[in-house]
Amino acid sequence: MTKSKKITLSASRDIPFNKLVLSQANVRHIKAGVSIEELAEDIARRTLLASLTVRPVLDEDGAETGMFEVPAGGRRFRALELLVKKRRLNRTAPVPCIVRTDGLAEEDSLAENIQRAPLHPLDQFRAFQAMREKGKSEEEIAAAFFVSVNVVKQRLKLASVSDTLLEAYANEEMTLEQLMAFTVNPDHERQEQVWEALKQHYNKQPYEIRRMLTEGAVRASDHRAVFVGLDAYVEAGGAVLRDLFDTDHGGWLQDASLLEKLLAEKLEREAEAVRKEGWKWIEAAPEFPYSHTWNMRRIIGEPQPMSDEEEASYAALKAEHEKLEDDYAEADELPDDIDERLGEIETAMEALQDRPVQFDAEDIALAGAFVSIDRSGRLRIERGYVRPEDEPPVEEPETETSYSNDQPSDAEANAVDDAPVDAEEDDEEDRFKPLSDRLVSDLTAHRTLALRDRLANDPKVAFLAALHALTLRLFYHYGQESCVEIEPRSTSFGAQAAGLGDTPYARSVDTRIERWAKTLPKQAEDLWDVLSEFDGDTLADLFAHCVSMTVNAVHEPHYRKPRQIAHAGVLAATIGLDMAEVGWTPTAESYLGRVTKAQILAAVREAKGDRDADRIAGFKKPDMVEAAEELLAGTGWLPEPLRTTPLAEEPDEPEFDIVDDGNVTSDEPAVEDDEAALQAAE
Repeated sequence: MTKSKKITLSASRDIPFNKLVLSQANVRHIKAGVSIEELAEDIARRTLLASLTVRPVLDEDGAETGMFEVPAGGRRFRALELLVKKRRLNRTAPVPCIVRTDGLAEEDSLAENIQRAPLHPLDQFRAFQAMREKGKSEEEIAAAFFVSVNVVKQRLKLASVSDTLLEAYANEEMTLEQLMAFTVNPDHERQEQVWEALKQHYNKQPYEIRRMLTEGAVRASDHRAVFVGLDAYVEAGGAVLRDLFDTDHGGWLQDASLLEKLLAEKLEREAEAVRKEGWKWIEAAPEFPYSHTWNMRRIIGEPQPMSDEEEASYAALKAEHEKLEDDYAEADELPDDIDERLGEIETAMEALQDRPVQFDAEDIALAGAFVSIDRSGRLRIERGYVRPEDEPPVEEPETETSYSNDQPSDAEANAVDDAPVDAEEDDEEDRFKPLSDRLVSDLTAHRTLALRDRLANDPKVAFLAALHALTLRLFYHYGQESCVEIEPRSTSFGAQAAGLGDTPYARSVDTRIERWAKTLPKQAEDLWDVLSEFDGDTLADLFAHCVSMTVNAVHEPHYRKPRQIAHAGVLAATIGLDMAEVGWTPTAESYLGRVTKAQILAAVREAKGDRDADRIAGFKKPDMVEAAEELLAGTGWLPEPLRTTPLAEEPDEPEFDIVDDGNVTSDEPAVEDDEAALQAAE
């Protein structure tokens, strides 16, 4: 039996630093990992933890020169060199070294860099945890290892996962990303339940783990949570799930019932504050359907005027703004401080212009207000709505035209004329009876037809009369009637599309309605005079608004109107409507959560291609919706009912070259006779 040769380890010795030089055989040329400065600080704190590998420097005859080169451990050498330069280490300080003579210097460098195994992340996490348990603060741990405090917090969070899951990670049964996802919920029992469920689940992606661990929770970015406030929720005893490894937008509120309770209480407090203003009724709810004010009259209050002090402040701000703009009118780019100051001035001016609204006491006693929150979590108060049942009775106005002012009818007048003179006194009471209804109808028929004829020859007044009729019906629910029988129908949307009122286009419509309501007179009988004073552009804008409010392109399953829907497509193409440009996006609420998986995949395939569609094809519906929402964001994809088909272009007329010999030159076969040629030309 052959005896194996025993291994002899390389000798180690302390060599003065000034006898060491960096070898050109070091294979590391790319900077990576901890910087030289950080490594120098670590050596200064803990001294050198690993020896340098060195080789004797030989002269031309092969004799040792007393100097040693460092092929392995170059970064440690440079760190020591930095400490010497900063006079924190003596030039002759002994450095522990392993002296190598066999093989090549490049082999030493390569072996040291390749054969060392990096520390397993779990070992690092547990090391941080052990240091924390021994009294080290997170800041001290971070300083010791040259990492940020947030990294230490993340590692400590990861080390607090259930031991069962840590063991699975150590045995490579799960990835680091999966382990990180489990930190969302600190409940070890729940973590283990989800892990067991995932073993039978085809989708083990980190986002699926987070979804399962936060099931039933409410995102902190939800408008209800924003309104209540995270601090108020936590103070009331609510738990928040956080994800230190991913952007969680504030985390997840775990107690949904507590959130709803706090939401109702805060809404009621806000409603009570509005109720103290004296309104007849107050309705409070987290959300009202769009057009919830339909068929209610809106009372427009008057903005409070500025005080003398506010007017002076506004004038000073405006003067400063104009001066800064004049001073930097020629500048290509504004200095940062000037740009910031201009922004501050504009904000202050807008705050002064945004005046509180005052209402008459009798209007407040008649009307009410809605208290809710918008999709961004801000309080929304809609004041001044009068319900139909609260409207005061409308008294018929007295007009100059009256058919009962003691004028006799034609028959009565003829009878009076034919009566004997001595009978005139007996018929005195009959002489002043009102005109008969039939006569009034006949007379006004003549007047109506004459009005039509005259109005047809005066387009300006006809436009004004049509606009007056539209405005009366759209802005004055209980006002005077117009003789122009144009009846605008404006469909409400109370039963459709949750969140419709918070879309950009709905907000734009509401803002325009409010602006016109403030511009138009409060009393319907004053409307004609006010419209007569508007310039052409203002009248055109109001007309466009009124006509726009009559558009109805809603497809109702119980009331099919294909021609009306088809015309909506023509109108959309004519004005160039693009629903993606105006702000509609395919979300879980607006589309993806309300269609089948096949329709979701078809949308992704059309917008992103087969690769992305195939990637999510095996997902469960909630996961597919979430993934599709992210994939479709910003693509401009629209479902079929929202697409605008361009108008068909008129075909170009064919061109023919007519020559003297009667032949027709074209791509078509020659036409023999004149009649056929004429038909072809047409």
